[in-house]
Amino acid sequence: MKIAVYCGAAAGDDPAFAAQARALGRWIAENGHTLVYGAGCNGLMGAVSQAVLDGGGQAIGVVPHFLATPAQIRYDLSKCYETETMAQRKETMIRLSDAFIALPGGVGTLEELSEVVSLYRLGQTKKPCFLFNINGYYDALGAVFDTMVLHGFLPEEDRACIRMPRTIEEIQTALTMP
Repeated sequence: MKIAVYCGAAAGDDPAFAAQARALGRWIAENGHTLVYGAGCNGLMGAVSQAVLDGGGQAIGVVPHFLATPAQIRYDLSKCYETETMAQRKETMIRLSDAFIALPGGVGTLEELSEVVSLYRLGQTKKPCFLFNINGYYDALGAVFDTMVLHGFLPEEDRACIRMPRTIEEIQTALTMP
């Protein structure tokens, strides 16, 4: 399975974020999955990709040309696609991937995640999407989704599809369910 991981190019302020990014990368490699991500070498992107590669796994990067600098991307990936725009990057990652996991990140991570959730809601994909809720990082976003339901902007059945696991085991269980 090819798993897109959206996450920050920074590590954030909680050491658990990087620890869980590394654990997710090890899990991806150990289970024969392939990482699809933004090709970064720093922050959580660097942590998850390094763990995949250290575990003998495959890592595919997708990066717009204007970010393809030695200070920002890995050059030891299994494969790397260079795109013209961020929109093409998102489209390529969605096309290549069978599932999506969002680790903690910033506005870019939120944008990528929003696109996948919107596509799911519109019936354009049935690929699973998870917000890896490490130490409650996505609790506030979950509350926003709940407010959308409360005010009639998000159907309850669609809210139920926005999964927010707190452990890799929960992700693994959800991915193996029919």
